[in-house]
Amino acid sequence: MTATAEDLTINYEEEGLLLVKELDKVILSKGAWVTILFRYQNLNKSTGEYGNDMYTIRRYQKRQGNYIPKSKFNISSPQQAQKIIDALSRWTNEQ
Repeated sequence: MTATAEDLTINYEEEGLLLVKELDKVILSKGAWVTILFRYQNLNKSTGEYGNDMYTIRRYQKRQGNYIPKSKFNISSPQQAQKIIDALSRWTNEQ
């Protein structure tokens, strides 16, 4: 369990092998609920190499002093990421 938002990670290891490698993260909101945008790569076990960059938005809730995962949204491709960027840019520029 993690007590601070800064310590939250999506790095995932099995048998000493890092299967999910976090490349970067941006904390979008903090408090009792934390929202983080992660950039990461998955390991291809057959080649031993990491794949293309991927993105996910994760929400965590603080309970009894620790953050627990509550929900996630995986951005499936760079094209989908660009569509999200374009829509948010358009909407925020309209205000």
